[in-house]
Amino acid sequence: MRRAPLDGTPLLRLWARRRLAALARLDPVAAQRDLLRRLLRRAAGTRFGRDHGFAGLNEVRAFQSAVPLRRYEAMWDTYWRGPFPVLENVSWPGRVPYVALSSGTTSGTTKHIPVTREMVAANRLAAADVLAWHLESHPAARPFGALSFMLGGSTDLTELAPGVRAGDLSGIAAAEVPALMRAWTWPPTDIALLPDWTTKLARLLAETPAGAIGTLTGTPSWLLVLLEGLAARHGTPPLPGLELLIHGGTAWAPYRDRIAPFLPPGCATREVFPASEGFFAIADRGDGEGMRLSLDRGVFFEFVPVEELDAPNPTRHWVADIEPGVDYALVVTSCAGLWAYVVGDVVRFVGTRPPRLLMVGRTAWMLSTFGEHVTGAELAEALARSGCDAAEWMVGAEFDGALGRHRWLVEGAAPDPAALDAALAAMNDDYRAHRQGGQLAPPVVETLPPGRFRAWMEAIGKGGGQHKLPRVMADPARFESALRGLR
Repeated sequence: MRRAPLDGTPLLRLWARRRLAALARLDPVAAQRDLLRRLLRRAAGTRFGRDHGFAGLNEVRAFQSAVPLRRYEAMWDTYWRGPFPVLENVSWPGRVPYVALSSGTTSGTTKHIPVTREMVAANRLAAADVLAWHLESHPAARPFGALSFMLGGSTDLTELAPGVRAGDLSGIAAAEVPALMRAWTWPPTDIALLPDWTTKLARLLAETPAGAIGTLTGTPSWLLVLLEGLAARHGTPPLPGLELLIHGGTAWAPYRDRIAPFLPPGCATREVFPASEGFFAIADRGDGEGMRLSLDRGVFFEFVPVEELDAPNPTRHWVADIEPGVDYALVVTSCAGLWAYVVGDVVRFVGTRPPRLLMVGRTAWMLSTFGEHVTGAELAEALARSGCDAAEWMVGAEFDGALGRHRWLVEGAAPDPAALDAALAAMNDDYRAHRQGGQLAPPVVETLPPGRFRAWMEAIGKGGGQHKLPRVMADPARFESALRGLR
């Protein structure tokens, strides 16, 4: 059975002490201001930098005045589409070597996100920070004493042009793993390259060295599938030597109690906030206590109140003036050539010194097809208040005659539609007004058998750890198409 060649944890522990000491001294405002200045200097000679006068910018407010907010579509249409796939000196100096293919969970479109060498290095260091925080809370842990299992999509990359390759972010990360570190990673290349999720899962279940895995990383929904399959083969716990489970990409709360029985005693869990656009935050405390912003790992952060995102002049906050308890749309500027880029995530701070946040939804996770303005966070909260603990669910907009309504699809036990209706009316004034005014019909709930969402995702080519179930479908036509596949 394959095992780690030796325990490299002592060297990691020395680095972690120095890194955590540096983070303890880090001033969030100074770190972010200095990072933005470095990014502006590096990109001043690019097409984007010349268009926006980077050579004359040196302060945050000047940058915000010169560079408007842009979503992916605007960056793609204005700067990336024409020269693609060779993005050379367009929004970052030099040729961009990688393109991360990011599947839009709400729009259904595939995004092509530039990934530069500098971003690869920043992401690698942020991943090391995860282990540093783990060692601080678990001094006896040995993360380099066993194999590290990354459950992602296919690691196969497609060459688009000389020196330019595209694929899942997990594939880019795998391609950049230093040769020395590959002896500590799982799965091997022949399994990691498999593009078909069903075939890949079967190989993982059959060949994973259950007793040699010390760290497991992935999206909660697909981690649960893997652990259930391994338990059927090896018993529970299926990975007896597991010390650390790293999760991110979707909400942890609905999966926590479902995954817990498969973890060995003492196994720690740690949430992270990675994306194709950068590695944004890491939990440095316990579950639910927020993730600490990665302030010096290649990303400058801005935060726009969600209700202002589409306003003509939205308020743009940064770490100098954020407030706890406010739902912000996340905006990033990075060493991958993203500038005031609206990521699509909604965050809420639980502390500001240092900044710690919760990921509470997506900007597109909003149902306002009929003017009701219900956010994804409110939908999740309504489900919880109804007494339903379903891990997998979806809400879509549809017409009931001349009226609009919401249809909930839930795996397993169904919530009470009246309880959902009451919870949303209590939380959201617009929803309540539309219900009382007769423009919005009562919600309906439809139950699906366990595993139905997963089967549907696989059927539409979005199976595996890189893809997330779209929670909200505001487009009635797209929702109707999804219903046909789910029923």
